[in-house]
Amino acid sequence: MALKVGDLVVRKSHGGDIIFKIVDIYREEGRDVAYLKGLHYRLVADAPLEDIQEIDAEYLRDEIKKMEAMHADTLRRVMSRRDLEREKNELYRGDAAKKYVPFDVPGKVLHLDGDEEYLRMCLKTYSQLHIEAVGEHIAEAKQPECVIDLLKKHQPDILVVTGHDALIGNGKKDFRDINSYRNSKYYIQSTLNARSVRPAKDDLVIFAGACQSYFEAILAAGANYASSPTRIFIHAYDPVFIAEKVAFTPINKTVDINEAITASVTGIEGVGGIETRGKFRYGMPKSPY
Repeated sequence: MALKVGDLVVRKSHGGDIIFKIVDIYREEGRDVAYLKGLHYRLVADAPLEDIQEIDAEYLRDEIKKMEAMHADTLRRVMSRRDLEREKNELYRGDAAKKYVPFDVPGKVLHLDGDEEYLRMCLKTYSQLHIEAVGEHIAEAKQPECVIDLLKKHQPDILVVTGHDALIGNGKKDFRDINSYRNSKYYIQSTLNARSVRPAKDDLVIFAGACQSYFEAILAAGANYASSPTRIFIHAYDPVFIAEKVAFTPINKTVDINEAITASVTGIEGVGGIETRGKFRYGMPKSPY
């Protein structure tokens, strides 16, 4: 059966390491080439049709079960961490707490995503994490021109600018050349544009990047967190769990960089950042209405 747009496939030359969806098929230099996007990883790639093969239902089912289990485990760890933090807080342990119930005010997120499916997945996860989040599906190339107006409209505490990315070209790659990356230049420009209106790193916390993005240049543009330090693939949920750690770290504390990174799915090889103050506030009393 001929491969077609929408099919789920793996690349033979990469040992079937990542499941992709075919989003386009085109002709180049006398052969058919598929344009691919990762099913769970923020990666885009081109591959000749002879290098890809469709996966069967059992393979897909096993992959989805593995990803769902990993996601559920991460959610459990986050909620357990929050419970421990509340136990240490005087507002929840003191005499006042017996009469007046405290309430949480986590940071608000604006999430720009070049992938509509990933955006839906992320917004569902923000909701599960009890974080107010506004999502906008915007192609990576269009994000720089939209980000300022969206910041003014939504006034977030945390900005996520993500989608897909990849190292491009054959042979030896120059990791310090912006032209070696498919979309990093857009994440860099989006960050620069955001900083032109919200320059303080503790006022607006920015996560920017996707798979194999130009980590150093994105941080230099003004991001607090970015991908990918070792140019590996990052998971669709990585920006969400970084944002969660910032959103639930108290404003009088610095986010523990190690905890923030290890809270992500990919870990320290995939995401990194700089010291940043949290965006969480406790309130009291909780209204009965």
